[in-house]
Amino acid sequence: MENRIRHWRRERGLSQEALGKLVGLGKPTISKLERGDLRLRDVAIAKLVDALDVPAHDLLGDYAGGMAAADAAPEEETVDATETDFGYQKVPMADKAGMVAEVFASVAPKYDLMNDLMSMGIHRLWKAEMIAWLKPRPAMRIADVAGGTGDIAFRILERATGAHVSVCDINPAMLAVGRDRALDRGILDNIDWLCGDAQALPLADGSVDAVTIAFGIRNVTRLDAALAEARRVLRPGGRFLCLEFSRVALPALKPLYDAYSFKLLPLLGEIVAGDRESYQYLVESIRRFPDQETFKAMITDAGLGQCRHRNLSGGVAALHSAWRI
Repeated sequence: MENRIRHWRRERGLSQEALGKLVGLGKPTISKLERGDLRLRDVAIAKLVDALDVPAHDLLGDYAGGMAAADAAPEEETVDATETDFGYQKVPMADKAGMVAEVFASVAPKYDLMNDLMSMGIHRLWKAEMIAWLKPRPAMRIADVAGGTGDIAFRILERATGAHVSVCDINPAMLAVGRDRALDRGILDNIDWLCGDAQALPLADGSVDAVTIAFGIRNVTRLDAALAEARRVLRPGGRFLCLEFSRVALPALKPLYDAYSFKLLPLLGEIVAGDRESYQYLVESIRRFPDQETFKAMITDAGLGQCRHRNLSGGVAALHSAWRI
């Protein structure tokens, strides 16, 4: 079965090893797939289409037709439902939370520096845009998920005196940083600190007016569970607002952004923070996160309505907004 995977891989300037990392497969598997010797599940094909940014029919050629004839053949590659992504690695689903916790325990003391390195300092403007779109009001009750350092919570309380923010983070080290920062700023009222998982929030049903999450949702093990939890704790008419690194929408920007992300950022992490591996994971986790439209569909599937998104800095980050109707 002929396909054009090799052609498009070379067009994108990728080695077999690099393409394999993008889709979670080994170099030998990519080689077999390019030769037409290997049949993969649809989800793997979808990852190749996404990684190479080319329509499926242009990528697969008559391979797609041959797939139907090969339905009865044994498959050499399968997707294990008990595994999930940890950057470009496949790890047991039960292990991911602990591995992510180790990353954030490592970077917690220099979390602001991490955000500066990853966004080239622009994350402050993105967060300001998030708060402006949220329009917090006095008496609102807001859950800021994965917000352990308090950055979003402090911005909300500055904007809306009398609002109440429950900061929920799975990582005690991040919460410790946030509590210390709150004390340093004299912020003692209208904020509480909860250690909990985005997939099982320690909040009652329908108890908050808004759920915010900034640069945290890509690290959860199951996005669908985290989105379902956000809907559960929202009151009817409550709002979900998510800020996350996303898919670059400007073609001219993508090569520069890729070079910065994969080559310079891990090096800076090693030089400035003494932790190359954590920064490497964080870069890879961005690439594994769904694009803007796919994530929008996931939010809708979780039962939240009127979902919209705004690209920030050409799609380097995106804001998604939705409501519990």
